[in-house]
Amino acid sequence: MSTASTLTRPLSTAELSDSRVVSELTSMVEQGIIVGQEEFESAFVDIVTAAGPDRMQSWRHFYANSIRELRAGASAFSPIHHRARSLLTGTSVLEVGCCFGLFALQCAQDGYQVTASDICPGALDHLDDASSYLGLPVKTALGDVRQLPFATNSFDTVTLLHLLEHLDNADVEAAIVESCRVASKRVIIAVPFEDQISPHFGHLELLRESDLHRWSAFAGDHCSRVFADHGGWLVIDVA
Repeated sequence: MSTASTLTRPLSTAELSDSRVVSELTSMVEQGIIVGQEEFESAFVDIVTAAGPDRMQSWRHFYANSIRELRAGASAFSPIHHRARSLLTGTSVLEVGCCFGLFALQCAQDGYQVTASDICPGALDHLDDASSYLGLPVKTALGDVRQLPFATNSFDTVTLLHLLEHLDNADVEAAIVESCRVASKRVIIAVPFEDQISPHFGHLELLRESDLHRWSAFAGDHCSRVFADHGGWLVIDVA
């Protein structure tokens, strides 16, 4: 039995969006129906693909609805993506740890030259199709933030949005060093400030502003600033 079958009413393609699916899954976590990151991610796919008779069309509705909600300010991630886009500099952007690439697609809407990277090939396949379907050019690349497959100074801005809370401290240092290497102008880091760890999201520890100040040392001599806005931010100017 798929997780989607436990919903009181399956989502329609018109209702299908990232925020709606996460809301449904969070309720299931609270009820003990799903436990841990693997079950959460599997259930996510179940709910999306159960929304319509065609899996590809279901994912396309998911992308179109999610982008629309994010732009309209109707998603919990809207202020985070809005703030991140306001911090972009230059013309080229690399989103590291892009997952489904919803932020990357919004950057493409804004006219940036966008590349999105993740360790999950399945997520990149979905993004490739959505990019083509929506007419929003985003290049994708399979890669690990600890050893990015790009040359030095390849992108004006590199973003790591809600990624570093998934890593231990040694990997966070490697991620920041690599991001600063690949960026020619700026690195933008955002993390959630949670009251308790969310293992279903794959988070490893609770983070506070003090952690971001500590991480700023990983940027070496580059100028950095830390602030709070719907979570924590570390912005590193490398040029």
